[in-house]
Amino acid sequence: MVVKRLLYLVLDGMADRLSDPVTTLEKAYKPGLDRIARDGVCGAMYTVEKGIAPESDEAVISIIGYNPHEVYTGRGPIEAVGAGMTIKEGYEIAFRANFATIDPSTKKLIDRRVGRNLETEEARELAKALDGMELGKYDGYARVKATVGHRAVVIIGSRTHRLSPYVGNSDPAYTRKGLLSVAVKEFEPYVKKIEPLEDTIEARITAELANIFTEKAIQILDKHPVNEARRKKGLLPANAILLRDAGGKIPRATPLPEKYGLKFAVLAEMPVEIGIGRIFGADTVALEPPIGDPKEIYSIRLEKTLELLKTYNIVYVHLKGPDEPGHDKDMELKKKRIEEIDEYFVRPFLERMPSDTAILVTADHATPPSVGAHTDDPVPVAVYAPGIEPDDVDQLVEKKCVKGRLGIIEHGWLLLPRILSLVGLNKR
Repeated sequence: MVVKRLLYLVLDGMADRLSDPVTTLEKAYKPGLDRIARDGVCGAMYTVEKGIAPESDEAVISIIGYNPHEVYTGRGPIEAVGAGMTIKEGYEIAFRANFATIDPSTKKLIDRRVGRNLETEEARELAKALDGMELGKYDGYARVKATVGHRAVVIIGSRTHRLSPYVGNSDPAYTRKGLLSVAVKEFEPYVKKIEPLEDTIEARITAELANIFTEKAIQILDKHPVNEARRKKGLLPANAILLRDAGGKIPRATPLPEKYGLKFAVLAEMPVEIGIGRIFGADTVALEPPIGDPKEIYSIRLEKTLELLKTYNIVYVHLKGPDEPGHDKDMELKKKRIEEIDEYFVRPFLERMPSDTAILVTADHATPPSVGAHTDDPVPVAVYAPGIEPDDVDQLVEKKCVKGRLGIIEHGWLLLPRILSLVGLNKR
């Protein structure tokens, strides 16, 4: 059977640490995912490279086939595109932002994500109060747009002064290596002052404007009616906004369909993956965030996936489910999220899978509940295609996949070209 199409399924943060005594994947009941591993070939992959605990954006850019060291321009611009915003290059810098809860007198962080219960509509009201803020220096201003839950995009701009993306984060949970952002395992729980990362006027002005925005935002948000109402309900106020991952331009690279010579679609739920799909030239379908009944959520994604596979050679599907409970150190909920995806998406897909289709399953990074943050651990990889000779791996779990026939893949950008060659999905 000639393979004509590939489902590239990514479960966000699915993996744990190889060193964990028991991982979430080992605990989870997931016969669909295990069947792919048993009937196919497996391996493990450093999604960027060993030693880098990547954010989702640089990891996804890597696992669709691009070296992020060459094309990455910061998460901010990607989130901005995913949110439908544009950037004036040279004079505007985009940041990924989180609404957060702090003690305003000390700027001590109480919760970086407002208890994960900030409604998107609440966030939109808070963003409106900040959008269009005049910063009172260097002709500076801020544009703010809420995206999903506690997430937002902040664009710091100047009408007359050039700006630089080489500035640090006010979010202490992430540090920067150049424009790459790396999760920090331990940090002081305080809003950080944003520092210039290069000795230029542009970087100094950008850092100063971002810090002015941070201070003004705390003053506005702390007294906002949305937060007064949340306090009355016993909920944490979203009284600060954390900035990270500055970028001043959109990545430029060979578009995905041209790169692989195949029709390429992206099906995504969150602004960052939606932005990546659009920026890298895939036909991108943006779904509503996964809130509500899991059966309904994944049934919608399944039907859309099957529909796209009628037209496209590669359909990349990114499901957020396991990542958040990993951050929250909640192994039971992470296990449940993996089981939901298996029950309502993977198994029904395998039952209806077209005969000329291959399936590749992996993660964009590890988010172990034992750590509560992204780590640089290799993630499991499993690929099944008609006629493929299976290896000895019988479960999609970290400790077994690492011994599979694919071996350990040192960089995420090496994965997809190798898999396409393995399953015989050649350029059209």
